[in-house]
Amino acid sequence: MKKVLAFLLASTVLTPFAYAGAPVSPEQANVLKTAVQKARPGMSIGEIRSSTVSGLFEVDLGGKDTVYMSADGKYLITGTMYRVENKKFVNIADERMQPMRVQKLAAVKREDMVIFSPQGKPKSYVTVFTDIDCGFCRKLHQEVPKLNAMGIEVRYLAYPRSGVPSPSSEKLTTVWCAKDPQAALTKMKSGSTLPTQTCASNAVAAQYQLGNELGISGTPALFTPNGELLPGYMPAEELAATLGVAAP
Repeated sequence: MKKVLAFLLASTVLTPFAYAGAPVSPEQANVLKTAVQKARPGMSIGEIRSSTVSGLFEVDLGGKDTVYMSADGKYLITGTMYRVENKKFVNIADERMQPMRVQKLAAVKREDMVIFSPQGKPKSYVTVFTDIDCGFCRKLHQEVPKLNAMGIEVRYLAYPRSGVPSPSSEKLTTVWCAKDPQAALTKMKSGSTLPTQTCASNAVAAQYQLGNELGISGTPALFTPNGELLPGYMPAEELAATLGVAAP
């Protein structure tokens, strides 16, 4: 551990910032791939990129996890790397995913969402992956009238935590197939039961897959217009401030 810390400190002091995401040479990539495969034969290795710390590289493992490795491949660090700014810590891996998230979310048709819109032109919006049986999802839904009153549009996408097919996905399908999805969602989030419905739409399954691609690990999962992931419940006032909308 001392050697790892010493390496990080040396890298940060000598050359604090490199161009994050820049491609690495085939020789450097081979050093890192060889080191990983010797330690874990058969492990899937994806993209290898430079990081914001000179001499430290981002390596995608197993198709999902990102780790950081020293240039010689002798040290591997797991966990989240943050950039320290004046008033906050910025999740570097999350920041890198934001443009991709914006693109993928923009491809979802409005008619495939359950949308609660404010009166007049929205000042901003939040995209929420939700599950019917999630307690904090229900708590967040109680904040929707406040959010709408502040001019914030809430765009719901389905994310059954137990997967597809499952009882959770059946409940979400009932909502998405209802004649009035907004009313159906509010009823089910208040604890009411509705007759099971199905329809030709595969929106629930498609949105569950999308959520996995965007890195969701639980619900509610909130996305800002710039693709930032806000995991978990947030009160209306705090969410509005995050979106840059002043409370009335």
